[in-house]
Amino acid sequence: MKNFLIAITVILLCFGCSSDNVRNRNPNIPNYSFSLTINANLPTYSALKSAMNPIRIPSFGQNPPLIVMKISETEYRAWDANCPDQRPLDCEAMTLNGVTAKCACDDIEYSLFTGVSMDGSGQYTMKPYRIDIMGTDLIRISN
Repeated sequence: MKNFLIAITVILLCFGCSSDNVRNRNPNIPNYSFSLTINANLPTYSALKSAMNPIRIPSFGQNPPLIVMKISETEYRAWDANCPDQRPLDCEAMTLNGVTAKCACDDIEYSLFTGVSMDGSGQYTMKPYRIDIMGTDLIRISN
């Protein structure tokens, strides 16, 4: 009976892991260690006061180029702005087009809601970053 339980546990662990997680482990984009606090009251970030109005934050210091979008009063998304299927030095950061981001090197467009390519052609998803809401107009993005 003990061997049967061990076998069932191993099988469940093997099949319980999603193969989609591999798409988030992107070898093209380095694992930056950073923490960036954004105040939406500042003119540079004021677009984040309204939902569905993404902004691109250029790379400076330790943070990568970022794309940040407010979804609702309690939900934001933050993504690495580097093209998921390209190394950062080989391609410039993605450009914003409404609620999508487009990579100039391969013309793949990604949803800012999910980070997945719109037509399913991207090998990797956009790299997500953690967001902590610290106040009404104050958020922290970190890895």
